[in-house]
Amino acid sequence: MKRITSAVKRRTFLKTAAMAAGALGMPSIIRGAQAAEPIKIGCLFSSSGTMANTEGRLNHVCRMAAKELNAKGGVLGRPVEVVVTDPGSDWPLYAQLGRQLLLQDKVASLFGCWTSVSRKSVLPVVEQNNGLLFYPLHFEGEENSKNVVYLNSPPSSSVLPALEYLMSDDGGAAKRFFMLGSDYVWPRTINKICKGYLTSKGFKEASWREHYVPFDFSNFQTLVNDIRQFASQPGGQPIVILTVVGSSIPAFFKEVISQGLRATDIPVLGLDMLEADLEGLDTTTMVGHLNCWAYLQNAGSPRNDAFKAAWKDYVDTNKLPFRNNVVIDPMVSTYDGVHLWAAACQKAGTTEVDAVRAAFPGLTFDDPSGYTLSMTGENNYVGRGVFIGSVNDKQGFDILWQSEGTPKPVPFSPYA
Repeated sequence: MKRITSAVKRRTFLKTAAMAAGALGMPSIIRGAQAAEPIKIGCLFSSSGTMANTEGRLNHVCRMAAKELNAKGGVLGRPVEVVVTDPGSDWPLYAQLGRQLLLQDKVASLFGCWTSVSRKSVLPVVEQNNGLLFYPLHFEGEENSKNVVYLNSPPSSSVLPALEYLMSDDGGAAKRFFMLGSDYVWPRTINKICKGYLTSKGFKEASWREHYVPFDFSNFQTLVNDIRQFASQPGGQPIVILTVVGSSIPAFFKEVISQGLRATDIPVLGLDMLEADLEGLDTTTMVGHLNCWAYLQNAGSPRNDAFKAAWKDYVDTNKLPFRNNVVIDPMVSTYDGVHLWAAACQKAGTTEVDAVRAAFPGLTFDDPSGYTLSMTGENNYVGRGVFIGSVNDKQGFDILWQSEGTPKPVPFSPYA
């Protein structure tokens, strides 16, 4: 009996020793991967449909940010794994895929959505399942959910400063306003806020016109002609407040170029217009049209230089179907969001949503724009700087104006 026990012990010892030797013989990165299960984060960005050209880039920015985190040891000693979906610019599908990421893939957090209608589609999903959505677009505000981190600027920090600038003597003393948008919640709410703001400044309803088009609308010939006629009327300097989105933006400006309408005739403030929307356009005739974001590619900052170099390397290494020298605000905002989430997890010591949310107050991140982002305990809005850009002849934006510091975000506008 003693002999059998000794034999069992010998076999057990030899088996254990062999397993230990095998493990020690593995590269350390493999041993670490076995020891630590990855933390999954989910992407809800469309790489097909009307939003694909701009929104599809954000999936890759998430991966790039995760790669940076993993190179420094991951989050809480665990590697970060990015789970990508394609909602196809189909608003109900965002909710379906968001639910799948939370309940089936067990992601720790979601990063996603572009349009406000896609965010509002996902909102009940994250609220019902206590998920956390990091939303990277500037938007209409009028929302404050504990389950959403609003990474970009509400109108008080972006749209209204741009409008105020255009109404000033330095900005051209705008007196009349042609509001043209895609037909959904963001443009309609933005224009409602703008009209309330203009009314508070003494403007009458005759000072503005308002028109909406469907998603993916492209035939702007009649509308641009209407804008031309609006510009020719008396009453002071006119401007266009443009809130069309996706493929409608370059389609609109192609017609503007075709009809020879220049910023000296009537400047366009394209509130969703990005560097990527200018690709393929002859911007020599667009010089002087404007946009307003929390980041512009021409922001002068060593951190911006480093980010652009990292994106160029990532595009080239992974052979992505995007220009390696074009960076847009929502890319940077998504990148910021991944790093803010990681910092909150490290501070909380867990990826559990309630604890991560409790860790938000006091978080900061040095953004590529040159500003330092911050979060408070008041809400889940991130304090950002803001830029007004002017289209140049190189398919980009020169910085016309930028905020002093980071204005406090105001979720609910008094003008709505």
